[in-house]
Amino acid sequence: MVRLTRAQQQVRTRASVLAAATAEFAEHGYAEAKVDRIAARAELTRGAVYSNFPSKRSLYLAVLLDSLPVPAEDDAATAEPVDAASGAEAFARAWLERLPLAGEAPPAGKLRSLSLTGVFDDDPGRTALAEVTRLESLLLALALESCRARRAGRRVRLAETILTLLNGASHLAQVAPGFGDPFDVARACRQLAGLDAGDTWDPPHLPFVAAARPCRDDWTPPAGLTDEITGAPADLDGDGLVVVLGTGRLSAAEEAVRAARPGDLVTVAIVTADPAESGALVRLRLTALLLCLRRVFGPAFRPSLRLVLDNRAALASALGAEAGEDTEEAVRVAAGQIVARAHGRGAAYAAGTSPVPARPRRGEGAR
Repeated sequence: MVRLTRAQQQVRTRASVLAAATAEFAEHGYAEAKVDRIAARAELTRGAVYSNFPSKRSLYLAVLLDSLPVPAEDDAATAEPVDAASGAEAFARAWLERLPLAGEAPPAGKLRSLSLTGVFDDDPGRTALAEVTRLESLLLALALESCRARRAGRRVRLAETILTLLNGASHLAQVAPGFGDPFDVARACRQLAGLDAGDTWDPPHLPFVAAARPCRDDWTPPAGLTDEITGAPADLDGDGLVVVLGTGRLSAAEEAVRAARPGDLVTVAIVTADPAESGALVRLRLTALLLCLRRVFGPAFRPSLRLVLDNRAALASALGAEAGEDTEEAVRVAAGQIVARAHGRGAAYAAGTSPVPARPRRGEGAR
């Protein structure tokens, strides 16, 4: 008999819980699912379930994450650059593929569509859900802005409208099966790309943001972080902006993107005090969105934005930032040193607009 190591047993137990929870949620839905029944299905104790997942909500999110496909290596390699209209339609088609199938039981259909209806009815979950949707809009907008026809400029309002339509279609597919045609929805997204949304970037609070504090601090970025947009290692040794945002401040990512100077690389690290719930929510939504973006836009979607899910707060700690839901810290890095720091609301904008000093000498230290 082969004796399993403790780590191997933990992996096996977690897999058993996830399999049992998937069956339970598919049969009863999130609201009516019972942790006791999940434990019985997995032939484990209730305590064993909670030792792996601290709540039913965290377990449901883990089931949804586990259901996402592994990105195919050739998805991006075969995708070709598109114009904004065809890109919007292709994105909608990819996104709508997860709608419930005809005749599928409602609970199973909700799992397929990654439904969060009734899962986050309290704060900070609702705030995190709103903020991650704004970040999704920015990522889709950057993909649309990268298309061949660039004259339209900012496309965040277009992205917000597309996501509103797609999420509405998903909700209707759950509560009114058979209503509407997904192909019509996709074609509508194509038509939306031609509308004049009057999209400008002029948040009223930015002129009142305090300037970043100049400094000369050593910069030692942590290793082992991944850029969620490309799936490649996040190299943080270069010049640019590093912004740490809590799950309640994700909309500030656009402040960094729009304020960045030409040639800047912008790294946005997302932190949370609750990795099992708020952190899992953000990972779920961004992973699902980025699967569609990579498939549709491929190599054309290489924004100057790197996105890091900093669940262990490694990058936040390197900057001296806390891992809270309202965290907003930003620095400008030049020649291996932190040359400007900003804290609080507007920090991403302040660091982005801070001047780049003459190249500081490595090893000068803080002043």
